[in-house]
Amino acid sequence: MVAPSPYSLIATDLDGTLLRDDDTLSERSLAALARAVRAGARHLVVTGRPAPRVRPLLDDLGCTGLAVCGQGAQVYDAGADRLLWSVTLDRELAETALGKIEAEVGQVYAAVDQDGVDGLTLIEPGYLMPHPTLPALRVARRDDLWCAPISKVLLRHHTLSDDELAATARSVVGSLATVTMSGPGTVELQPCGVTKATGLALAAGHLGLSPGRAIAFGDMPNDIPMFEWAAYGVAMANAHPELKALADEITTSNEDDGIAVVLERLFD
Repeated sequence: MVAPSPYSLIATDLDGTLLRDDDTLSERSLAALARAVRAGARHLVVTGRPAPRVRPLLDDLGCTGLAVCGQGAQVYDAGADRLLWSVTLDRELAETALGKIEAEVGQVYAAVDQDGVDGLTLIEPGYLMPHPTLPALRVARRDDLWCAPISKVLLRHHTLSDDELAATARSVVGSLATVTMSGPGTVELQPCGVTKATGLALAAGHLGLSPGRAIAFGDMPNDIPMFEWAAYGVAMANAHPELKALADEITTSNEDDGIAVVLERLFD
């Protein structure tokens, strides 16, 4: 008889982790997660995507429970289609932070995710969506980005690398916002102190689950707080070097079902 897995909570990032590069879910990964859930584990999606951009994927996963969205700024109840918890980024602080960054590196191009289960993604002129499959509404000027409460700001620079832009943003933004890097072409500003770990801790507490029995999967520096919170962190083969350095284990890539490889071992 196989001993039960020590993990009762499975926290997975989406882009570059659970999702393939074409935004699809593999049958093998779906089967491995279903097996773990049948064995008594809870699966929580923990993603930078806002709740409206996560809802279709949760449907594909058959998830009617909680998900952590917006880099931890939202805890979304898929079954009820409502936010159990959300925090917004003050729009005046966001504008001030953008000004400080542009004073250092020149023009950046911005987008915002609006708060709420039906919030839009707005992009200013010059901003190129890193995920062209995700819906976004282009606005005429930057001021139009602040027309409604937002959960985060997404930044791009036409010449600086993501690492360079993130490092500069962290050096000048201070306590105005939390700076994260969540994927290629995706440097973000979110409410100060908000991370994937804060959102995951709220969701786990709601479910009566503890970090001591949590395993987390990710691929980018924005997953570092989640790895620090969970008992065990697994980085994908395609992960950023910063996350790999912190991981307890490195699995195969998102294209090669890296999550399934680990879960099949744990929940065989």
